[in-house]
Amino acid sequence: MALCGEARPEELRRALTRLGATDAVEDLRPPETGLVMTRGRIGGDGRPFNLGEATVTRAAVRLGGGETGFAYHLGRDRAKARLAATLDALWQQPERREAVEAALAPVAARRAEERMAAARRIAATRVNFFTMARGED
Repeated sequence: MALCGEARPEELRRALTRLGATDAVEDLRPPETGLVMTRGRIGGDGRPFNLGEATVTRAAVRLGGGETGFAYHLGRDRAKARLAATLDALWQQPERREAVEAALAPVAARRAEERMAAARRIAATRVNFFTMARGED
């Protein structure tokens, strides 16, 4: 589900196309958008406080075989939430689990490359204070 949350809508559509998913999908809960309160802590371990609100969209679907899928994601894209819930429902079928994971593999590869690129950008600005000259010469 983390991959579905990080995927772009077109990537989710491609994954469903690769799976050949033609199952009838029934909305248990049509995609809807709302707000959730986000909480934070000073220094990571201080007292919690309300940081602000974030927009979240959720969806719940059922396939013809009875499998249910759920999805929540930041933002207002209702189509993306429904696509992600459909993929979750398909993943619930043990015989389709590997195929769903394989269909989402391009998303995993893209996200891994993005994380590596971010790590390279951060590493370029890292300062190692133990190797700096002290100036006491």
